[in-house]
Amino acid sequence: MNVLMGVGNSLRGDDGVGPHVAQNFESEGWKSIDCSTVPENYAAVVKREEPETLVIVDSADMGLEPGSVRSIPKEKIPLLAMSTHSMPLSLLIGHLEPFCKRVILVGVQPKQVGDFPGLSDENKKAAEKLIRTLKSGSFSFSSLA
Repeated sequence: MNVLMGVGNSLRGDDGVGPHVAQNFESEGWKSIDCSTVPENYAAVVKREEPETLVIVDSADMGLEPGSVRSIPKEKIPLLAMSTHSMPLSLLIGHLEPFCKRVILVGVQPKQVGDFPGLSDENKKAAEKLIRTLKSGSFSFSSLA
């Protein structure tokens, strides 16, 4: 079993890319969870499942082109602007790592974040590509070095 956690606020533009991916991802051997802005509320689900792989998808300002997708090493998380959730993802990941064989944080570069629902075209395309990649069983994302 693998678990996908989509994190973000769907009412704030591209910050909703994580929930969008979670809501539209379905694949055998996966549990997909739209965590919205409270991923810590779903920690018990991850602990219970003890997944082979935990993938967390969130919007991240990485200074890249909008729609760019990167895996983010845990030590780089505090350097990125991902603040619509109350618990820092680095703390959540540290809490969940003992229950998972592998944890991958995937960041998607936003184009627009504000008080409006819906994703930019760039983030919609990135979400679709990310869903296809995960369904294929691949975890080959460029890493944010």
